[in-house]
Amino acid sequence: MRVLCAFPEAMPSSNSRPPSCLAPVALFLALLLHLSLSSQAGDRRPLPVDRAPGLKEKTLILLDVSTKNPVRTVNENFLSLQLDPSIIHDGWLDFLSSKRLVTLARGLSPAFLRFGGKRTDFLQFQNLRNPAKSRGGLDIVRSDVALDKQKGCKIAQHPDVMLELQREKAAQMHLVLLKEQFSNTYSNLILTARSLDKLYNFADCSGLHLIFALNALRRNPNNSWNSSSALSLLKYSASKKYNISWELGNEPNNYRTMHGRAVNGSQLGKDYIQLKSLLQPIRIYSRASLYGPNIGRPRKNVIALLDGFMKVAGSTVDAVTWQHCYIDGRVVKVMDFLKTRLLDTLSDQIRKIQKVVNTYTPGKKIWLEGVVTTSAGGTNNLSDSYAAGFLWLNTLGMLANQGIDVVIRHSFFDHGYNHLVDQNFNPLPDYWLSLLYKRLIGPKVLAVHVAGLQRKPRPGRVIRDKLRIYAHCTNHHNHNYVRGSITLFIINLHRSRKKIKLAGTLRDKLVHQYLLQPYGQEGLKSKTQRYQCSGITQ
Repeated sequence: MRVLCAFPEAMPSSNSRPPSCLAPVALFLALLLHLSLSSQAGDRRPLPVDRAPGLKEKTLILLDVSTKNPVRTVNENFLSLQLDPSIIHDGWLDFLSSKRLVTLARGLSPAFLRFGGKRTDFLQFQNLRNPAKSRGGLDIVRSDVALDKQKGCKIAQHPDVMLELQREKAAQMHLVLLKEQFSNTYSNLILTARSLDKLYNFADCSGLHLIFALNALRRNPNNSWNSSSALSLLKYSASKKYNISWELGNEPNNYRTMHGRAVNGSQLGKDYIQLKSLLQPIRIYSRASLYGPNIGRPRKNVIALLDGFMKVAGSTVDAVTWQHCYIDGRVVKVMDFLKTRLLDTLSDQIRKIQKVVNTYTPGKKIWLEGVVTTSAGGTNNLSDSYAAGFLWLNTLGMLANQGIDVVIRHSFFDHGYNHLVDQNFNPLPDYWLSLLYKRLIGPKVLAVHVAGLQRKPRPGRVIRDKLRIYAHCTNHHNHNYVRGSITLFIINLHRSRKKIKLAGTLRDKLVHQYLLQPYGQEGLKSKTQRYQCSGITQ
C-alpha cells in the first residue's frame, strides 16, 4: 500500500521565511505491504488499515521536518526519461507520434529525454533522401498525421489494426533483441534523417528536452574516435534548428566485451574534447550541454575509467553520468523488491562516484542515467508491476537526498518490462507513481527528524532502515497548493504497522492523503492500481 497525504497551511509565522515550501504535506506511505500479499483473491476493496491479522502491534513514530533551509536543491527536471535505440529495430519509432503516447509523456514534463542504451554504439546516421524506399516498405505514419494546432506538432491517430500488426512485429523482434543482449553481440542500426525528425517531434511535442547519445565505438586505427557519422548528424540537426544536448557512448567500460576493443578513461576524455570542438563552430550547438561518460556500476575497473576521464575532461562535461541496475532480471522474485539490502546498494555507489568527481571538479553535477530495476530487459509481471514501485520510489528519495541532480528512468516506452508505458499505450504502476511525484514533489529537499525508532545494532551487524522518510517542498507549479507547502513520502518495510504522528511544524495540519493500492487478484504483481484521495485532520 502506498499513500500520499497533504496538509494545507503548515506555514510557520509570517515573520519567518521558509524555503517556499510548507503547507500541504503529501505522504507516500508503503504501509502494510504484507497485507498486499495476503489479501483475499478478488477483494478489490481498500486494504484494511485498522486490523491486520499476523502483523505486530503498531509503533508510534514522531515526525517533524526542518523548514528553515533546504539541505539539497535538485534539477527541475529531476525525474527524466529514456528511450532505447532498439525502438528503431522493432518499429516503435514510427509510432512515437501517437496522440496517446505524446499525452502520457506530456504528463511527466518538464523532463529530459535521453535517446541511448545498449545499441547506442551501433547506431549509424544516414541522411537518406527516400527513407521509405530504402526500408523496402511504406512509411506507416505518413497518411495518419494530423496537426496539433497548439504546438504545430505532428500527431497521429493509428488504426487498431495497424497497432496490432506492429505489436506482432515487435514481439518477434523482441526475441531477436534478447538473443543479442544475452550473447552480447549487436547488429548495426541505421538512423535516417526522417527517423530523427520523428524522435525530435516526439520530444518537442511532449515538452521533453532531447539528449542524444552518439556512437563512440566508431574508432580510427589509432583508437581515437571516428566522428564522421556524428558530424553528419550534427549538421543535419543544426539545419533543422533542433535544440539537443549531447552525449558520447554508453557504458564504455563494456567496450572490450561488446566490440573487442577497450577504450580507457583518458582516451574517452580526449574523445569528449573532440566532440566539444565539433559542437563549438556550429552556432546552435556552440553552448549545447554535454554529458558523460555514462559508465556502468562503479566497480574497481569502472572507477579507474572514471578517474582517467575526469583528469582529462572533467571540466568539459556539464554533468557526470553513470548507470545502475538493481537485480539480475533472470532470477528476480517479487520479494526482492522489498529487501533493504538491495535498496541500499545505490547509496554505496553514489558515494564512490561522488568521491572521484569531487577530487577533480568539486561541486560538479552528477546524474544517474538509465536506472533500471532488473537487467535483461526486465521480468514480466514483476518489473512492470506494483511491487517494483517500492524500489523506484526509494530510488527517487535517496538520490535527491544525497544530492544527485537528475535521475533518468529506463525506459519510458520500450521493449522488455522496465518501462512506464506498455505496448498497448497503457500506463503501468510506475507511471502513476512518477506522475504523482512530478505533480507533488519540488526540487528542494528538506531534513526529516524522527523519534521513536531507537535501535541498538548487534555485534557485527548493520542496521538497515526499513522506514524510509523523505521530505520536499511541494512543486510550486501545482496550483492546488500554496507556496510554502511540503510533500512527504514514506516507505514502511517493517513487518509491523507504524503510526506516524506529525509533530512540531506539522502538528494540527489538514492532511491530503493520496492512497495507491494494487487492484484485482494479483496483489503485488498487479499492473493496475486503485487511487483514493481523502482529507485527514491531524
